[in-house]
Amino acid sequence: MNHTHLPTLFINDDHVAELATWSSAIEALSHAYSQPISNAMVPPRTMARGDGFWLRSLCAVSPSKEYMGCKLIAASPKNKKASYLISLFDQDTMRLAALIDGNRITDIRTAASSAVAVNALAGTEKFDIAILGSSALARSHLHALNATGRIAKVRVFSPTEVNREKFAQEFHAQYGLDIQAVATAEEAVKGSNVVICASRSRDGGPVFDAAWLEPGMTVVSVSSTLPEQRELDVDTMKAASLIVADMPEEVIHETGDSLVAIEQGCDVAAKTVSLSDVMSGQVKVRNTPEDIVIYKSVGSALQDIVTAEMLLRNAKAADKYQEMNDSIVTIDR
Repeated sequence: MNHTHLPTLFINDDHVAELATWSSAIEALSHAYSQPISNAMVPPRTMARGDGFWLRSLCAVSPSKEYMGCKLIAASPKNKKASYLISLFDQDTMRLAALIDGNRITDIRTAASSAVAVNALAGTEKFDIAILGSSALARSHLHALNATGRIAKVRVFSPTEVNREKFAQEFHAQYGLDIQAVATAEEAVKGSNVVICASRSRDGGPVFDAAWLEPGMTVVSVSSTLPEQRELDVDTMKAASLIVADMPEEVIHETGDSLVAIEQGCDVAAKTVSLSDVMSGQVKVRNTPEDIVIYKSVGSALQDIVTAEMLLRNAKAADKYQEMNDSIVTIDR
């Protein structure tokens, strides 16, 4: 069959929900981050802005050598509307292989990437997890971490009692986890070795206090992705022997956690490394078991495209896709 006549596949939101297993997302991202990844393969995101709306693009070339693609996010905070589209192009033929509804992919790839990082960074076999937050992002992180099979216990804190209690009840019912809702963030963190910060404070200040740090802790920060947002206080940033980032330049120069720490004399850049450097064995995570390590995530096009590739593979295996009647022309040039 001529490549130019292969149909473009469309994977809708319902099919994404059925096809996206946590274990397959974690496996795909673990494999991708273990390959050589150059900066040119994952360029900075771009954003076009209108009056009260914007269009963001995140492009990446997958290290699988199969596909490259782009996630487009159209959002209107003014009208409270958003759409997500992922396109995948074949790296050899340049044809449009698939269009995928990206609605669920941001939460999936963010949480699965954190699970990849925690698997690599946590210095213990079993995870005693503290979760700060009860949002969709907090939920997806616990689903992903549960898929590692390494959870011993979980303590969750969210400022609203009914939310944290519901969170604990649901996860206990679904997985039989030893999970407890607690009344303060400090109580959640005490005795844990993995802390998931998945909430922003109402005043934009940090939700994690360095006074709570314990030797050997791994701290994950996923909700402060802009200059005006903070999750970790300066002393936590200073205490870390290593900061592992999915997008090091963005983490250093565009997150409130780093910007305030740099302002107060912390050399963030000197101890920040990429997740791919850790996964490919180029960086030693800890020199002593007591070292504190931070994983700081702002989200990456690589995560989107690798997750979309996984979904396309699963869709083909399960026959869960639609063939488009027509597609774009691929030309010789």
